[in-house]
Amino acid sequence: MAGGHIAPVGVAKERAQQYQGKVTSYVVIACIVAAVGGAIFGYDIGISGGVSSMDDFLVKFFKQVYNKKKQSHENNYCKYNNYGLSAFTSSLYLAGLVASLVASPLTRNYGRRASIICGGINFLIGAGLNAAAVNLPMLIMGRIMLGVGIGFGNQAVPLYLSEMAPTHLRGGLNMMFQFATTLGIFTANMINYGTEKIHPWGWRLSLGLAAAPALLMTLGGFLLPETPNSLIEQGYQDRGRVVLERIRGTKNVNAEFQDMIDASELANSIENPFRNILEKRNRPQLVMAICMPTFQIMTGINSILFYAPVLFQSMGFGGNASLYSSVLTGAVLCLSTLVSIATVDRWGRRALLIGGGIQMIICQIAVAVILGLKFGENKELSKGFSILVVVIVCLFVAAFGWSWGPLGWTVPSEIFALETRSAGQSITVAVNLFFTFVIAQIFLTLLCAFKYGIFLFFAGWITIMTVFVYFFLPETKGVPIEEMILLWRKHWFWKKIMPNIPEAYDNNAA
Repeated sequence: MAGGHIAPVGVAKERAQQYQGKVTSYVVIACIVAAVGGAIFGYDIGISGGVSSMDDFLVKFFKQVYNKKKQSHENNYCKYNNYGLSAFTSSLYLAGLVASLVASPLTRNYGRRASIICGGINFLIGAGLNAAAVNLPMLIMGRIMLGVGIGFGNQAVPLYLSEMAPTHLRGGLNMMFQFATTLGIFTANMINYGTEKIHPWGWRLSLGLAAAPALLMTLGGFLLPETPNSLIEQGYQDRGRVVLERIRGTKNVNAEFQDMIDASELANSIENPFRNILEKRNRPQLVMAICMPTFQIMTGINSILFYAPVLFQSMGFGGNASLYSSVLTGAVLCLSTLVSIATVDRWGRRALLIGGGIQMIICQIAVAVILGLKFGENKELSKGFSILVVVIVCLFVAAFGWSWGPLGWTVPSEIFALETRSAGQSITVAVNLFFTFVIAQIFLTLLCAFKYGIFLFFAGWITIMTVFVYFFLPETKGVPIEEMILLWRKHWFWKKIMPNIPEAYDNNAA
């Protein structure tokens, strides 16, 4: 900044009670189209596990795994332990991690739509490479391009949804991203169930159909309006107000518009958002941007969603039965997300996160006990216990679907001030994809080494994160995102960390 001026500190007044407007069809349609980005993420999560259990796919790219799978004496927990197969799944997430950091300046300087479009185009390229793959390098390259698409999409879409939604329904509309993700997972499981019977190219159809949601996301990016927050941040105040009036259905948007202008002034005074986010006054948001996505992955949900067919086959289910079980878990996840959408703005974020955590702990321990007592290295579960395991896994997935699944994305996307919002979302996505990569890369090895103890490992993490939410996450229900900074100053713990307002002024002065 130029010398001689005091930088703004963002929103310093609570104007939420002055906000006016309603849920317009315009904003609902925009949020639905944007949330298709979640369908891309979900489709890939669901498709990779099913494809990696198909014999035709294994024969083509992972013959060693196919041979181990056919050996009846092979340790049930270790049938699929292969670094190449893990790399097929995990390479996407490593690429997405890097792409999410690159996407931050693009999202901030050129708008949320630009990142959404870039994400869709890269995903289209990746889907084409995977469907046409003739060797492992081509297959992995396709996965990397898919990862770039996910990195851009996951960085921009939750921000877009949070900024377009009216404050009192922000949680529910933001969860359209997670609902689309679960719908993508369920769709992928259904497709895998059908293409598994198409020999020898069914796996190509499964991977290639990822182009469908990618095309919708790309076209939607061109048709969607930019968020008013982004337009104002880029200096287009008049256009920003026009969009705000349109999506709120009223011309009386003075209070919300002024909050956006105040936040934009601070945002434009910050040259390096990533450096700014490390400042003391942004410490609570930074902690949440790291802990929420970490905890979301450490629930163990991705190990179930990635490897559901593999996991169920390891437990002795037949090929068709394992795919059918993964379809069931996908359907449960999709339906349970609707519970969260309906209740998050009524019950709040904390109640859902804590309740879901307790239910997931019970389910993980129950599965570990059953497998520990009734399932050995070279024997299969009885039919009765197999059904019981599927039921408990579905209860676990349901708990995740109405708690940490959607809220692991919603909370980080709504807590940052405008000047650090794109950087904060990039950190959230990068952390999420990093731990997704780690779990995808090592889960099959952990399953082989820990056996049923893998479920106790995840239960321990869920206990930690449930306690964390109870003590350290304030309730964000109904708080405008431009006034979120005031929430941390009222929290029993974070108010000890936050500097006072005069100090914040001093920190930002030229």
